[in-house]
Amino acid sequence: MSKVIVIRYSELYLKGKNRNFFEKLLIDNIKSSLNGIDCKLKFNRSRYEVYDFSDESEIVERLKKVFGIHSISIATKCDYEIENIIAAVSDIRLSGTFKVDTNRADKTYPLISTEVSARAGAEILKNNPGLKVDVHRPMNVINIDIREDGCAYIFKDRIACAGGMPVGSSGKGLLLLSGGLDSPVAGYMMAKRGMRLDAIHFHSYPYTSEKAKQKVIDLAKILVDYTGPITLHCIPFTKIQEEIHKNCASNYMITIVRRFMMRIAERVAALSGCGCLVNGESLGQVASQTLESITVTNDMVKSMPIFRPCIGMDKQEIVDISVKIKTYDTSILPYEDCCTVFLPDSPVTKPTIRRAEREEKRMGDFESLIAEAIGNQEIIHIEKV
Repeated sequence: MSKVIVIRYSELYLKGKNRNFFEKLLIDNIKSSLNGIDCKLKFNRSRYEVYDFSDESEIVERLKKVFGIHSISIATKCDYEIENIIAAVSDIRLSGTFKVDTNRADKTYPLISTEVSARAGAEILKNNPGLKVDVHRPMNVINIDIREDGCAYIFKDRIACAGGMPVGSSGKGLLLLSGGLDSPVAGYMMAKRGMRLDAIHFHSYPYTSEKAKQKVIDLAKILVDYTGPITLHCIPFTKIQEEIHKNCASNYMITIVRRFMMRIAERVAALSGCGCLVNGESLGQVASQTLESITVTNDMVKSMPIFRPCIGMDKQEIVDISVKIKTYDTSILPYEDCCTVFLPDSPVTKPTIRRAEREEKRMGDFESLIAEAIGNQEIIHIEKV
C-alpha cells in the first residue's frame, strides 16, 4: 500500500493513431514541470502516477499548470484483491454523508462494482460512528478505481487541472506581448491548444521607461509555468514612432504603428521558426481593434496567420483569466507601453488600406528603419524557475 498522485490526461484519448506523439509530449512536459522535485514517475496507458514523493503540495501546484492534464488525485494504491481494498479504506475518517463509487476497468475482476462499493462502504461505516450513506447527494465521495494491471486506487477528490493539449503539439507562434491584460491571456489560451510560444515586445525608450520593459519580462516569467521556455524579442521602436509622428496624419498614427509592428513581427517570427502571430485583440475594445482597423493591420502579414484567441471575449472574461493565471497584478502596474506614445485625441476607427498606404509613403524609404530595429533587438531567454 502506498501514496501516489494519479494523473489523468485530457483530449489525448481522441487522437487515434497519433496518440503516441501526444502522449510523449505530455510525458516530457510533466517531467519538465517536476524538475528539481524529489519524486518518481510511472507512465501507463491512460494512467500516469507520481510516487515516492515528499512535497505533495508543490507537485500538485505544478501539475495543475501542465496543459494536457485533465485532473489529478491524491490516492492510496494497493493490490486489487478485495481484502487489500478493505484495508486501504479502513483508515478513512469522514463525517456527514458519503457514498463509494467503484470503477472496474478490469471486467474480469471477480466482484462487480456495486459489490466492491458495498463492502468498502461497510468498512468505512464501521470506523466512522454517525456517518450516513447518501447515494444521491453525498457530502463525501470515495472513489475506487480497479485497473487491468492488478492494482486499485482509492481517492476522494479529483483536482481540476489546465486541460487542453500538450504544449509543443501545435507548432510555435510569436506572441505580441504588450504588457497589458490581454496579450498574456492570449498567450495562455494558445498554449492551452498546444502551441509553443516566443514573444516580441516593442519599447520606445526614453518615451517609455525601463520599468515598462521589466513589466513585460515579469509577465513572460509568469507565463513560462504554462508555456515552457520563452524567447523574448525586445524591439527598439522609438525611431519608427518618431518618423510616424513627424510624417503621418495624427488620426492614422495608431493604425500605422500597428502596421509597422506587424511587419516587424512577421519577419522576426519567420527568423525564429514561428508559423503564426498571436495577439490579444478583442473586437471593438479600442479604436485599433475595430473590424476595419484589424483588416488594415492584417494587410501587412502575407506569409502566416494571425491568431486572436481573445477576439470574442469581453473585458471581464479577460480579467477573470488573468486573475486565474496570476498575470493580473503585473498587467495593471501603471507603466506605459509604446502604444501610448504620441497618442492622438481622435484615432480613426474605420481606416482603409489605401489611406494607410498613402500615409506611409510620406515616410519615404522606411525599410532601413525596420532593419535597424530588428538588428538592434535585445533577445532574452526566459526559463522556468
